[in-house]
Amino acid sequence: MKSADRRAARGDGRPLSRVLARGGRGPLAAAMSRREALCCGAALMAAWQGLMLPLQAQAAESSGASAAADDPVARWRNPCRRPLPDDLTRHDAVLAAFEGLRPERVRDVHSHLLGTGDSGSGCRVHPSTTQWWRPVEVLRRAAILDAACVPSQPVEDIDARYVAHLHGLTQDFPAGMRWWLFAFDDAVDDEGRPRPDWSTFHVPDAYARNVAQAPAHTERFEWVASVHPYREDALARLQQALATGARAVKWLPSAMNIDPASPRCRPFYDVLARAQVPLIIHCGEERAAPGARREALVNPLLVRVPLSHGVPVIVAHAASLGEADDTDRRSAPSRPAFELFARVMDEHRDHVDPATGAPLLMADLSAVFQRNRRPEVWRAVMARQDWHDRLLNGSDYPLPGLMPLFAPEQIVQAGLLPASLVPVLHRLRAHNPLLFDFVLKRSLRLGEGRLPASVFEAAALSRRAAGPAPGRSTPAASPSASSSTS
Repeated sequence: MKSADRRAARGDGRPLSRVLARGGRGPLAAAMSRREALCCGAALMAAWQGLMLPLQAQAAESSGASAAADDPVARWRNPCRRPLPDDLTRHDAVLAAFEGLRPERVRDVHSHLLGTGDSGSGCRVHPSTTQWWRPVEVLRRAAILDAACVPSQPVEDIDARYVAHLHGLTQDFPAGMRWWLFAFDDAVDDEGRPRPDWSTFHVPDAYARNVAQAPAHTERFEWVASVHPYREDALARLQQALATGARAVKWLPSAMNIDPASPRCRPFYDVLARAQVPLIIHCGEERAAPGARREALVNPLLVRVPLSHGVPVIVAHAASLGEADDTDRRSAPSRPAFELFARVMDEHRDHVDPATGAPLLMADLSAVFQRNRRPEVWRAVMARQDWHDRLLNGSDYPLPGLMPLFAPEQIVQAGLLPASLVPVLHRLRAHNPLLFDFVLKRSLRLGEGRLPASVFEAAALSRRAAGPAPGRSTPAASPSASSSTS
């Protein structure tokens, strides 16, 4: 526990043993005992079946009021209304959302692929998600598939339906806009053995690549690899991903059992740093994919380690949910993860790639404006204009279609959204959750300020090919990492 990487993660030279020893509760099997499940499973399943009515992909258009007001069930399940009505396509709020943007530069850098493998894709979900005595996991699967407008009952084409619906949603956006589709690697134990029994779901790199590079999809999709650094063949997998067009690499450390401060990650970091390919790291609490349940590993302070190796890092969700131990203090008190993220963002304000002047630390805004985030987080994201050139838009698809997760009315109460937009946002969401998420973020206001076009045009990424930016320093490592490495 005396490695330079662990000192870099803390920022003050103290070891991380106190935090990492807390490690989590183990694999999915520990989530609920069989007896507990048998006692409550039937009741929960009955309740869910009452909410999850059969999907109606071509449901009739409502009479102009919000989906939630017209249809109480729409508060809980995705109405999946298609196509987008002409009056919404031409609505002032939708047109204003696209105004001032160059579509060919717009990227959604956080979208998920999911599947069961019924197409031979290699995708899978944990068996517990179809076992009635594991009601929490069954509900998880049903809710996510409902968000993606895929029936939760057994069908033979879940993989294809998921992709077809997502691709259809993108057609409501101007030509040139693209979405990054994520692969998702298995959890791997500390001995380097893959643990599918710990993995909530799995999406192979090859599948993400094939979907994104299919001739019918190349105008809308790009792909992001997911490679666990503890695998014996991790570097070979990483090199293959980079050679075949991966735009980034995605880790969810708590679910996958990845300690970003582990020395085993160093060779991985070296490859990413040389290529200047971003590492997207989930930070903050994770609820959708518990996996290995190593909650201590999503502490935002841990991103200091890959940054100290020169790796571009995108903090997924801006660490906007939950708490983490402040390991910069001897007592390691629990603090909001967003507070720790803000600390690291400020430390690395001027930490850039020496060759291009592009920022090394970035964050995406996927899920940030869900109802389970605090208004203080929303206001900080809007107010911190010094962060804006390092922020990126992401939808966290399919979660915008998980109806209980968003409440525009709460954003109105926070003073960031005109109340007049709430009805149209509800209608948009009933037809196209992706477009709802985009228009919502483009409509946010704090006083006269808004999220700039650079957030949606992924300027922090495109700058990597634009050469050094004037006026920025190019240190070899961050202040925290430099002062603690010897």
